[in-house]
Amino acid sequence: MSVDSPPAGHPQVPRLPERGLYIDGTWRDAGDGATFEVLNPATEQVVTTVASASAADVDAAVQAARRQFDGGEWSRMSGSERGRLLNRIADLIEADTERLAALEAIDVGKPVADPAAIDIPLAADTFRHFAGWADKVHGSTVPVPDYFDRPRFSYTLREPVGVVGAITPWNAPTMIASWKIAPALAVGCTVVVKPPEDASLSTLRLAELMAEAGVPAGVVNVVCGTGAGAGAALVRHPGVDKISFTGSPEVGAEISRETGPAFKRVTLELGGKSPQIILADADLDALMPIAAASLFANQGEICAAGTRVLVHESVRDDVVAGLAEQARAVQVGDPFAEGTTMGALINRRQMDRVLGYIDAGRDEGAELVAGGGRLDRPGYFVEPTVFVGTNDLTIAREEIFGPVGTVIPFGEVDEAVALANDSRYGLAAVVWTKDLSLAHQAARALRVGAVWINGWGAPDPRLPWGGTKISGIGRELGLAGIHGSTEEKVVSVIL
Repeated sequence: MSVDSPPAGHPQVPRLPERGLYIDGTWRDAGDGATFEVLNPATEQVVTTVASASAADVDAAVQAARRQFDGGEWSRMSGSERGRLLNRIADLIEADTERLAALEAIDVGKPVADPAAIDIPLAADTFRHFAGWADKVHGSTVPVPDYFDRPRFSYTLREPVGVVGAITPWNAPTMIASWKIAPALAVGCTVVVKPPEDASLSTLRLAELMAEAGVPAGVVNVVCGTGAGAGAALVRHPGVDKISFTGSPEVGAEISRETGPAFKRVTLELGGKSPQIILADADLDALMPIAAASLFANQGEICAAGTRVLVHESVRDDVVAGLAEQARAVQVGDPFAEGTTMGALINRRQMDRVLGYIDAGRDEGAELVAGGGRLDRPGYFVEPTVFVGTNDLTIAREEIFGPVGTVIPFGEVDEAVALANDSRYGLAAVVWTKDLSLAHQAARALRVGAVWINGWGAPDPRLPWGGTKISGIGRELGLAGIHGSTEEKVVSVIL
């Protein structure tokens, strides 16, 4: 690992204007005047303040969304018109890439080059993908028997579920907001977004772009604030028909308990402890940079990070040496400095959490082969870290959400699959091998929502995304995103 010199100042990150809530097409302060501070994780300095929504503010946002859905301009808009708006949003996101990427670097601590190359283009791609669906959401006709000797004509309709409450995480705020907003708008839903308290700025900018695109007032509303305040009020509001949440299993379980009595629809994406299975015949030179990226990209704050590196014992030493070398090559530092490849963790609480897991790895006897500490500089920087251990260690069982991976040797393919499945989580997995027949067999046996073979990367908006076990319920993106934002109605006519 290499580290740039601590910056004397941060000329790229001046004090930003204070931000309000976006409700019914207007920017406003919280009703009770509450605000919260936004810290730059790379400097630990306050960069702005944001209005913190109360239950009354959330109610105003839901009421605005409800009016548009129940009979407003949005409810009368055709699918082709909605598609044109979504394409316009995609165009504006692309044109605003530099600014959105800078806001994510300031808010999240990630290198500015990462959202500019990945998160923001994928957000635009998501809006563009669902723009194509907007005038193609339809039901089907179903042949059925006669009804008491009279012909019966039966068909289905796909109708928007209603007002969607979207609660987004701080690790990829713009991209994941697009996953929730774009399919909902495509089918005719309205949305109230509760962005993460630690990373609200890019979502507020996205609201500005949607207004510029011509999205009517009240169709999309943004209520910033705490999970216990604005988030809980949104989940409990009787005017919300569906909650789409990305975050921890603990909060997902609480949302399930709150929404269950009202039978609200939910989509929950709740993180992972994803395995990478490296078989004996894998091309180590080709896979090593990608395997390391799945550990260290976005500071390891990725739900699908391949943090359990299951390695055939015949290549164990080569993989351990290769990952350690990759860790040492990571350039940690100022997100705006040229050449930085890993930034700061989101906040002090998360940094302390990650360091606590690293201590647990040491205490439980894992072999530390790279990293293992905090950088001696301002900001929440943690070294890229690699352990060698077993699947029963705390660092191999629990989601760390930081740049920490554990190499776990195995002997046979069946053992690797068993180790991979021996987890509460089931979001994603990676299989590295030249034997594609074996790879397909492993993919079928892995109890996860997505499998990469000889690769790893961000979800594509054309493919469904979600997990099994405690990694969540339901799917986002692709056709599944359309189905998740609609209800299917049956109509039967006796002729």
